[in-house]
Order: sequence, then structure tokens, then C-alpha cells
Amino acid sequence: MTEPLFAPLRPLYIFAEDSCPYANQALEKHLLELVQEDELILYLWQNRNTVVIGKNQNAWQECKVAELEADGGFLARRISGGGAVYHDLGNLNFTFLCRAEHYDVGRNLRIIVRALESLGIRAEISGRNDVTVEGRKVSGNAFYEGRTCFHHGTLLIGVDKERMSRYLQASARKLASKGVSSVRSRVANLQEFCPGLNTERMAEALIAALGAECGQSPESLLPGDLDQARLQQLEAEFADADWRLGRPILCQITLSARFPWGEVELRLQAQGKKLSRVQLFTDALHSGLSELVEAALAGLPLSSREIAPALRQLDGPRQELEDLAALVEAEGF
Repeated sequence: MTEPLFAPLRPLYIFAEDSCPYANQALEKHLLELVQEDELILYLWQNRNTVVIGKNQNAWQECKVAELEADGGFLARRISGGGAVYHDLGNLNFTFLCRAEHYDVGRNLRIIVRALESLGIRAEISGRNDVTVEGRKVSGNAFYEGRTCFHHGTLLIGVDKERMSRYLQASARKLASKGVSSVRSRVANLQEFCPGLNTERMAEALIAALGAECGQSPESLLPGDLDQARLQQLEAEFADADWRLGRPILCQITLSARFPWGEVELRLQAQGKKLSRVQLFTDALHSGLSELVEAALAGLPLSSREIAPALRQLDGPRQELEDLAALVEAEGF
């Protein structure tokens, strides 16, 4: 038998007891605060009728917010990067949490693929953050990295794709770059490949695959054993309208483009000849990109000849910053 690569890690799993996105986000962040040096935690959760956008995205551009809320749905913003996704009870969400020194997305994806294979589903890792079956997306992933890290994602089991199409407002540019004509056509439910599959069987397969990867049976955690006051505080933060919706600004210049690493919309507002507000909306996986750019550009002259070099001088993701600088230069303002 092949020895597991990460046998020293102690695997644990925990199920959310609620389907409210803000409660589930609170539990996820609290686990991020608690995970110990020798632990790998698998957190499994479900949201009801929810659109979740990435940390740096424009809520109004990504989601039909009024329609979602009129139908009793929820808009949530996560602390990781990436794009907008739709969750309902036909979707099982997973989060792998560990300390930075043990963070390994490849290991986590192996667990997902192993679990799907145990159900007779042949899956592949595709692009920057997707899991596909027969070329169709069944899972999207996003990431948070700090002293402790998480990798979370979706598994579409029996999601209502009509509602997904109704609420997600994907741009024509993004769809064109993927060679498709609608949000719904890009994705597939796992039930199409494994009839009768439900979230309970999928969860069992994931827990078994976690144990196989770590070489020992996973231990169970209970939400009730955690700090309930801290969970309530975090839930209020995630539910706060300012966090979820953001505050759009009136902007004098808006630049947008689609790159291999993600879509961007850069908004520049000036008072006199200097930038007073900068906003970068993006589904890039680098969760700190918007904060880095916004802080660096505020106060600069409203001039592409000043802004482009400033972007290139930043200490951050090189390709993303170079592409943003080239976008600014091309506008020539």
C-alpha cells in the first residue's frame, strides 16, 4: 500500500447545522481562527438560495440583487477571491482549513477527485480553479492564504440551474472568453453522471477520501462545541449590508478587460487633477489585489503616464499588475 503523503496531519470534519450563508461563513472563519498546527479540517456546508460573490467583486454587476432578494434569497460576499457562484440545497460546499505550512491545493483537489472516483465519476482538474466531468464544470474553487489558510469550493449535485441563470449576471465578455452563450450551459450536476447521488452520499465520500489521504479515520467536530458568542459576532459582520454590497462611487473613468487570470473593472474618480477614489473589481484569485492597487493609486495624478508605472512598481502578482498597467496605457488619458 502506498503511504499517504500527509500522514502527520490529523484529519477532522464538521457539518454546518444551518443553511443561512452568513452563519456558515461565520463558522468557516472561526475554524480558520482555531485550526491547529497538526490539523486538516474538512468543513461541509450548504446555503439556501444564495449568490456568493468574491471579496473584490461588484455585487450589482455580478448579481441581479433585487430579483434575488425579492425571491427570499441571500447575497453574500466571501473573504476569498474568485467569481460569483450560486448555492442552493442541491449544492454541497466544502472547505479545507490548515496552517500555512501544510497548505496544499493539489492535495485537496486529490481528495475531491478521489471522492468522485469512488462514486464512479471520472473528474479532471481544469483551468485555474475548476473541476470538470466530460468537459463540464461541476466544482469551482477559491482560496484564502494567511497564517492559516483555506481552500473552499462547490460541488454541484442537483442545483437548480434555472435559478442559477436567473440570478447570476455574468458579463458577455466572460462568457465569450469561454466560448459559450449562457451561464447554465457551462455547468453540470453530478447527478447527470451518478443518478441518485445526494449530498449525504457525497459528504460520506469526501470524508472517506480525506481519511485515505491522511492515513487515519477523520474525527468529528460539532458546531455546538465552538465559541457561540464569536460565531454570532462574525455572522453579523458577514450579514452587514456595507460588507455585502459595497458602496459604488461616481467615477470619471472606468476601464474593463478580461485576462486569462480574471476579469477586471478599474474605476478612477478624481478631485481636481488627483485621484480621490480608486476601486478595482475583479474575480482574480489573488484576494489582496484590489486593496494593493487601490491603496497605491489613491492620490496620484489622473494620468496614465503616472498610473501605469506605479502599478508596475508594486510588490504583488506580476502578471496581473503588468496587464493592469498595459490596460491603463492603452487608454492614454
